[in-house]
Amino acid sequence: MVAVALKPLRAEIRSFQVGFGDCFLLTFVYSEQDKRHVLIDFGTTALPRKGKPSKQMPLVADAIKNIVGENGRLTAVVATHRHADHISGFGTDDATGRSGTVIRALRPRLVLQPWTEDPDAAVDAKHATTLTGTKQGFVASLATMNDIAGRVQRLAASNPSWMSAAVRKELSFLGEDNIANKSAVENLIAMGKAEGAKAKYLRYGDKTGLERHLPGVKVRVLGPPDLTQTDGIRKQRSKDNDQFWHFVQGAVSMRAASEATEGGSKKARGRPVPAEARWFRDRLQTLSGQSLLEIVRQLDQQMNNTSLILLFELNGKKLLFPGDAQLENWSYALAEAPDHEAVCKTLAEVDFYKVGHHGSLNATPRKLLWEAFAKRKDRALLTMMSTMKGKHGNPAKKTEVPRRTLLAALQAQSQLKDTSTLKAGVLEHVTVIQ
Repeated sequence: MVAVALKPLRAEIRSFQVGFGDCFLLTFVYSEQDKRHVLIDFGTTALPRKGKPSKQMPLVADAIKNIVGENGRLTAVVATHRHADHISGFGTDDATGRSGTVIRALRPRLVLQPWTEDPDAAVDAKHATTLTGTKQGFVASLATMNDIAGRVQRLAASNPSWMSAAVRKELSFLGEDNIANKSAVENLIAMGKAEGAKAKYLRYGDKTGLERHLPGVKVRVLGPPDLTQTDGIRKQRSKDNDQFWHFVQGAVSMRAASEATEGGSKKARGRPVPAEARWFRDRLQTLSGQSLLEIVRQLDQQMNNTSLILLFELNGKKLLFPGDAQLENWSYALAEAPDHEAVCKTLAEVDFYKVGHHGSLNATPRKLLWEAFAKRKDRALLTMMSTMKGKHGNPAKKTEVPRRTLLAALQAQSQLKDTSTLKAGVLEHVTVIQ
């Protein structure tokens, strides 16, 4: 019987070329014969050089399969949140070349997602089903956001005369990213229910179950908080009450607004539409393109605030993977949680940072997070960013992704590996942590 090493010799981190999306494979090497793998996200909404997901995603899936080994299996799959650019590759349909079937065949032992993805959670849940409590339809509202995004995308595709080409392009992109990705969602659920596997839906402070499979590795969940811990992840909605979010306080009103965008079902048309939803229905085609774009951007940010934030610690090194977490998600860990001072101290010692939200400035809080990184003088900060320029945001409004000022800081103050610099035909960057 071969003895199991008490700790890994090193970690290898691969960022795969998925264009505007995330796909990271974290490998813990205990020996050349014992390597354990955690796949963090697998999705795209745009590829460089006119690439097609149905061609590219199977290539990436096969590369992951080859690394894991013919008879190996994934220790875990992590889907940080439901945006297409993070989970579409888990789909088993033709759109992504059935790349999700390759990942499912690797039989992950654990499937980790944020608490908002629990398929058994009630529509009025404040947390996953492992806890109790009700009030406010946050989970249902997230689901209805997907529906609104799809309707807005179809509106953009109809090429209305009042919508500029630039706005139509970004609406189509954001709409696609926020659609529910049914095939991927169902495959993630199936992987978590497979024999010998377990699904976990996590909030701040929960145990992941990874440490049982990864000796010598500590894993902390730093986000998202659930609604028993803070209301912060839904505060984005309350800041714009003179525009759109005043009626997104519950799933019923939000669903009515969603139905109103396309007239709804016969059953829906037979019911009175709430006044706040009628505002959306009646103004949808008279809204300026920029106003409609702002609505969908808010939808996008709200979904980002459900991102899992995971911190891995091994051999005195700390590796941070925050998905697309925005400031409202980060704020609990960095400023509100009972142990937030200890968390801030720990994050100041991070050795590797997966750049949040493809280089969006709001996903790397400058005062609370980046300045803590930058103060370190004892060893270099390693960073990886999966991104694609020109797909998201507006340089004139200083919202472009990746944000120019953040990119400059990453290049000047860290050792950055950026998937947008990969040459044609090259699938991955690799970073080794020892």
